[in-house]
Amino acid sequence: MIYTFIAEEKANPHCCWSTSEMCRVLEVSRSGFYDWESRPPSDRELSDRQLAVEIEAIWEASDQTYGSPRVFRWLHTQGFNPSCKRVARIMREQGFEGASGRARVRTTIVDRKAKAASDRVKRDFNPAAPNVIWCGDITYLATGEGWLYLATVIDLFSRRVIGWSLTDHMRTSLVADALVTAVATRGGHVDGVIFHSDRGAQYTSAEFGEVCDRHGVLQSMGATGVCFDNAAAESFFASLKRELAHRRRWATRAQARHAVIRWIEGWFNSRRLHSTLSYSSPIEYEDNWYRRHQDTEAA
Repeated sequence: MIYTFIAEEKANPHCCWSTSEMCRVLEVSRSGFYDWESRPPSDRELSDRQLAVEIEAIWEASDQTYGSPRVFRWLHTQGFNPSCKRVARIMREQGFEGASGRARVRTTIVDRKAKAASDRVKRDFNPAAPNVIWCGDITYLATGEGWLYLATVIDLFSRRVIGWSLTDHMRTSLVADALVTAVATRGGHVDGVIFHSDRGAQYTSAEFGEVCDRHGVLQSMGATGVCFDNAAAESFFASLKRELAHRRRWATRAQARHAVIRWIEGWFNSRRLHSTLSYSSPIEYEDNWYRRHQDTEAA
């Protein structure tokens, strides 16, 4: 919309055009622009802004490769019901374009000979208590020394990252170390917790299965190639890349490791407000749950 363009240029400190000049060149009424600018945003505009945030998260989770049809499908799995045309319009306005043939790192390499666990979660990513369902996945970060791989374990109740591992490889020990860290975070007693992942070779390996058995963890796996089946992990990686990795350049893996850990513990877990958690941080959300639980038992 022309008025939106003028408003954006007007807010740009480097713009050398006055409002009057832009209105004249673009052949719109200056009084009309000021009238538009003074009006509060409509319900539709506010809804579009909220939808744009969700669309950006999905687009980033796909490594900026999804076009509007796939973004549209993912939105519907998350409870949003916009039309495909509306999604396409918002993506076009925000400059979110799908891509094909882009060079990227494959983090999910399926071992066809390995037996995958059944799906115990069925896309129900909202357990009623901590330590009921965890999820995990792998992503990669660029540094001047090469790729740094990050494996995480997230408690789906609070979206808290309770375990992670950062290394220069994608061997099974990467995901095993992340799970062991999560178990330690939860005090070492996690019998019966479900750990949900994709069907990557690291998760279907006998080595990882032994780690799960040793700690009483029940494995669960989504379908091959279906990112919706591990949407919470994908969403976390989208936030990490949007808020940290895409804003930084690291010369070494050590620098990236330090920044990621600081972001997870100093920001994401303890301070970042999550709309799905009634605008609480993950740790605050857990603390409130434990407090209510203790009050109920005391009564």
